[in-house]
Amino acid sequence: MPSTITADIDVDAPVRTVYNQWTQFEDFPEFMHAVESIEQRGDDLTHWVVSIGGVKREFDAVITDQVPDDHVAWASVEERLHAGHVSFEERPDGGTHIELEMQWEPETFLEKAGATLNLDERQAEMDLRRFKEFIEDRGRETGAWRGRIDGDVLE
Repeated sequence: MPSTITADIDVDAPVRTVYNQWTQFEDFPEFMHAVESIEQRGDDLTHWVVSIGGVKREFDAVITDQVPDDHVAWASVEERLHAGHVSFEERPDGGTHIELEMQWEPETFLEKAGATLNLDERQAEMDLRRFKEFIEDRGRETGAWRGRIDGDVLE
């Protein structure tokens, strides 16, 4: 049974800066605890190496929908379910509100127990806090990809 994780946070940085940083997938290990590495293999394809509860997994994920300064959605290519959507909303004070939703399929006993106890959701909240610190401390993004992906169409 898939586990759904939701988390949100306010970041004291402009939406363009926050969105631009989120598109730098290879930097995710800097603030995402379970992510060992991400390799960008194309505009819409990434290869992930993650370690959850001591279990190492590798998978490819395709970006299914991406609109600059608004949202990014992705899904794993393999049969194992890993999908998500992150949205960015400009706040009246010039900061950014981030909302994250992910679905994944826990397989091992440890993963299933963690999902049941909402440990995966707490980890996502901590990862967003680390992302907030990462971008606020830097004051700027490490790079950007401003392309748009509508379904399977790159623009």
